[in-house]
Amino acid sequence: MSQTVRLTMAQAVARFLAAQKTVIAGETVPIFGGVWAIFGHGNVAGIGEALHGIKDQLPTYRGQNEQSMAHAAIGYAKANFRRRFMAATTSIGPGALNMVTAAALAHVNRIPLLLLPGDVFANRLPDPVLQQVENFGDGTVSANDCFKPVSRYFDRITRPEQIIPALRRAMQVLTDPAECGPVTLSLCQDTQAEAYDYPESFFAEKVWVPRRVMPDADEFATAAAALKLAKKPVIIAGGGVLYSEATESLAAFAEEHGIPVMETQAGKSALPHDHELNMGSVGVTGSSASNALAEDADVVLAVGSRLQDFTTGSWALFKNPDLKIIGLNVQAFDAHKHDALPLVADARVGLEALDAALMGWQVDSAWTNKALKLKEEWVVEADAVRAAGNAALPSDAQVIGAVQRGRKAATLVCASGGLPGELHKLWRADGPGSYHLDYGFSTMGYEIAGGLGVAMARPADDVVVMVGDGSYLMMNSEIVSAVMMGVRLTIVVLDNAGFGCINRLQMATGGDNFNNLFRDTYHAELPNVDFAAHAASMGATARKVGSVDELEVALADSEGKAGVHVLVIDTDPLITTEAGGHWWDVAVPEVSDRPTVNAARAAYVEALKAQRIG
Repeated sequence: MSQTVRLTMAQAVARFLAAQKTVIAGETVPIFGGVWAIFGHGNVAGIGEALHGIKDQLPTYRGQNEQSMAHAAIGYAKANFRRRFMAATTSIGPGALNMVTAAALAHVNRIPLLLLPGDVFANRLPDPVLQQVENFGDGTVSANDCFKPVSRYFDRITRPEQIIPALRRAMQVLTDPAECGPVTLSLCQDTQAEAYDYPESFFAEKVWVPRRVMPDADEFATAAAALKLAKKPVIIAGGGVLYSEATESLAAFAEEHGIPVMETQAGKSALPHDHELNMGSVGVTGSSASNALAEDADVVLAVGSRLQDFTTGSWALFKNPDLKIIGLNVQAFDAHKHDALPLVADARVGLEALDAALMGWQVDSAWTNKALKLKEEWVVEADAVRAAGNAALPSDAQVIGAVQRGRKAATLVCASGGLPGELHKLWRADGPGSYHLDYGFSTMGYEIAGGLGVAMARPADDVVVMVGDGSYLMMNSEIVSAVMMGVRLTIVVLDNAGFGCINRLQMATGGDNFNNLFRDTYHAELPNVDFAAHAASMGATARKVGSVDELEVALADSEGKAGVHVLVIDTDPLITTEAGGHWWDVAVPEVSDRPTVNAARAAYVEALKAQRIG
C-alpha cells in the first residue's frame, strides 16, 4: 500500500512545484524559478501559508501589480528559452483579472507561465463573497472564467484531490514545445485549505527535458525536394530557433548552402548581427536587404515562426508568383499557415536533417552575392540614422545608437510603441537571447516588469530596458521590486510627450493629430512629468540627460554598477526610420468628409492588390 501524507490542497501545490526539475548545462535545477505573489483574501490563508512552509526551496517574490508580476515571470521564462519558468498567485476578483493581459501575452508568444488565481468558495455558502462576480444565469461562472480563452490549459479546483491530475496536466503543457503557453489553475479559496491524504509519490522529484520532435518522412522528402529546386531561397528565423537551441545549426545550414537569413522580432539574435548571411529584420519593420530578397524569393524556409502580419507584410511582401513556403515548426498549426509545405519537427532536428539531405547542394552564387551586397548597403543606411545629430530633439534611432555605443554588450528589452520597429531594424544583437521583445502581443507596460524577469534569469547580463513615456506611465511599479530585490537593471525612458507611434499611424491613415500626443488632447494643462524624479522616488538612481551624447556618457558611467539606473531623454515624436520597412494592413475608412482620409483610402485600396490570397 502506497504511503500518504496529509496536506492541504495549497500545501500539495507548493510541494509539487518544488519537486519539478530540469537539466541545464548538465546540472539538475528547479524548473520553477520561484512564485510571484500578491496576497489577499482568496490566497493568503491557503497558498500563502503553503508557500511560507517551503520558502527555502521555492522562493516567493512580492510584486507591486498582478499584471506586472506575471510579466516578470514571462520575461524570466523567455530569457531561459522556456527551459525554466515561474508561477504567479493572486487573490480573487480584480487581483486575478489583472493577470489576464499577461496570460494573453504568454499565450500569443507561446511562453510557459503558471497562474494560480484565488477563486470563490467551492461550497458557495458565503456567496456572494467580497469581489465575487455573479452570473445571473450560470452559478458555475466566476471572474476567472476570463482566463479560459487565453490559457492553454484551464482548470478550476473544487476538491483537494483534483489537484493531482491538474498539476500533472499543467506540467505537460508548460514543458511541451508545441502546446507551450500559460496554464491557469483556479483555486477555490475554501478548497485551498482542505486537507487530503496525498500519495507521497506525487511529490517525488521529476526531471523534465525538452522533447525533440522528429520530422515525418513524407513531409521531410517534400520539403527537401522543394529546397533543392529553389533558385532564390531565404530563411526566416523565428523564436523557435532560440527555444530549440538551434542557433548553431541555423548558422551551419545557411553557410553550407549559401542561403540568406532574415529574423522576426522573436527570432532576432538567432544569428549574430555581423554574420554575413544575416540580412536583419524582415517585413513591416524589415531591413531593405531582407525585404528586397523576400520580394523575389521562390522558397521561404520559415523556421519556428508564427508568420504573423508584421513578418509577411500583411501577406503582401512576397511577390514571386511561384512562391513556396516550408513551415518548419514544432506546432502543426503554425507549420500549415499560408498554405505552406508543413515540416512538423523540432527546429534543430529539422535543420540538421535538411542539411544532411542537401549535402553538396548550394544555391547559385549570384543569389548569395546579391544578398551580401544588399546587406552592405543596409548597414550604411542603418549607420546613418543611428548616428548622433544636432537636432533639438533626437529620433528614436539616434537614441538606439547611443544606447548601443554606451552599452556594447547589452541585453535589450522592449515591447510596444514605435521603439520595437526601430529596434527590429537597427539594434545589433550579438548573441542568442540578447534581444528580448514582446511583439506578439505588443503589450504596453511589459517593458520594466519584463526587464526585471530577464535580469533575474540572466544576472550576469547587462540588461537594458528601452521604454516610451506612454508605456512607462502605464506600468512602472516593478522598479520598486527591482530595487527591493537588489536586481541590476538599466531603464532608458524616451519621452516624446504622448503616444508618438500611434500618432504617426493616425497621420499615415489620413487622420488629424488627435488624442495621442499630449498637445492634441483635451486638457486644462499640459502634463510635464518629471520621470527622473518619479523613478528616484521609487529608489532608482535617476537623471535626465539633454542629448544623445550625454546619454551615451551616462550609460557608460553607470555600466556595471549595482541597483536600478533610470535615464530619461526627450525625443521627437514624428521622426521614424524611412529606410527599409513595408506596407502594413490597417483599414482606412471607406467614406469620410476629409480629403486626407479619402486619399489614404485610395492608397490603401491600391496596396490591397498586392496581398496574396490563400
